[in-house]
Amino acid sequence: MNSLLTHASLCGLIATGLVTALQAQQQSDFYIREEIPLPPGEVMELGSIALMPEQKIAVTSRRGDLWICTGAYGSDLSKVNWSKFAEGLHEPLGMFWKDGWLYLTQRPEITRIKDSDGDGKADTFETINSDWGIKGDYHEYIFGSDPDKNGDIWTVLCLTGSFTAESPYRGWALRITPKGEMIPTCSGIRSPGGIGMNAEGDVFYTDNQGPWNGSSSLKWLKPGSFQGNPQGNKFYADTKAIGPRPVEPNDKSRILAERKRIPEFVPPTVVFPHAKVGHSPSGIVADTTGGKFGPWEKQLYVGEQTKSELQRVCLEKVNGLYQGAVFHFLEGFEAGLVPVRQAEDGTVFIGGTNRGWASSGSKPFTFERVRWTGKTPFEMHTISALRDGFEVSFTEPVDAETAGKPESYALDAWTYIYQAEYGSPEVDHFKPKVMAAEVSADKMKVRLKVNGMVQGHVHHLKAAGVKAASGAKLWHDEGWYTLNEIPK
Repeated sequence: MNSLLTHASLCGLIATGLVTALQAQQQSDFYIREEIPLPPGEVMELGSIALMPEQKIAVTSRRGDLWICTGAYGSDLSKVNWSKFAEGLHEPLGMFWKDGWLYLTQRPEITRIKDSDGDGKADTFETINSDWGIKGDYHEYIFGSDPDKNGDIWTVLCLTGSFTAESPYRGWALRITPKGEMIPTCSGIRSPGGIGMNAEGDVFYTDNQGPWNGSSSLKWLKPGSFQGNPQGNKFYADTKAIGPRPVEPNDKSRILAERKRIPEFVPPTVVFPHAKVGHSPSGIVADTTGGKFGPWEKQLYVGEQTKSELQRVCLEKVNGLYQGAVFHFLEGFEAGLVPVRQAEDGTVFIGGTNRGWASSGSKPFTFERVRWTGKTPFEMHTISALRDGFEVSFTEPVDAETAGKPESYALDAWTYIYQAEYGSPEVDHFKPKVMAAEVSADKMKVRLKVNGMVQGHVHHLKAAGVKAASGAKLWHDEGWYTLNEIPK
């Protein structure tokens, strides 16, 4: 009798749609992750991905090979086919297709290559620019972007050994014009993991925790800006393309304090708190697919190498500076993510490697795709700063009773020591208090009135008590907002 009653009760829950309130949302409900078969016997530690016509995909390996893949969009991935297009390249970490050419950002140069005789192999190699320095140090990575609206390729150069600047323009962002001119554009870079643009065309890169970087972060490459690490600033003497050398930052200070001393200093757009939101952010892609990957139009997806994850970032501009929130998103990839690409149909392609950087994935390298099932998770969609708090939007209507209670939310805030030492603990802790929660008429937004917002701090918002009107709990119930500016 008891088992019959239990069965009847479950049937009733299913009939009323309340079962979602009792079950945890699973990633596979919303996104399907699939491995794309790789060429047998090859070491495919992917560094870059380019989307080509006819649904072909070009990938480069960190060992210098370039392969063309067909069938990666298909329903039957056993039919994937590979052909080697070029070899002997120097760790390309940036590639795109344009007008019949593949453009590559290699350690020593920007190159474009093509197959001129139609035999399926690259036979024309042209150097576009090679005006920066390289000495052979393991950490002298260079990441390159797609072309911006002017056709320029943006590059970010890792410091020598990720600590010093022993080759020209180490620690800088450089633009390479279509005519091959190199334009020094920003200084202050430490150890980039990827570069990309937002939907508006502004350029961002990810920088890793280390000297003068308390935690890893997403940073805006505003032309003329100083990004925080002074090791490469000696190269201001070699160019007139940018303003005068910034004053040296004070050691063991705070970013907010140094911003007031150094006008060129643009603070991190979104800090990724170390170990809470991964360890090593990497590739960046803006969702411009119009909803083909879920309700995240114009948000950024950012790879995570160490934890083999993909994070989600919403941005806004306040008082002339970008800031925003990072949320956990997708996990379970088979190696550490480096390149991230999104196709027009919404499919996200990622490449993974763990060489030199340990990762949570079970394999040394991987090539994978992710597709949306069409089902939307109940999530915080965005967090936006207000003069007296935050506005949180959701992906579906909230339950007004739970969402309207201040106790359904919790905030804590902190910053980092801005210092020459490696990284920083979380410091200057504060607990802002949610005083009121006002649900919008359509139940898609909640306005939180907060006492104790702190400019320059990361604000960690948990919304564990909020439920959807359907009864569902949040898939991820927390976000981390970097409050560079408080709206006027």
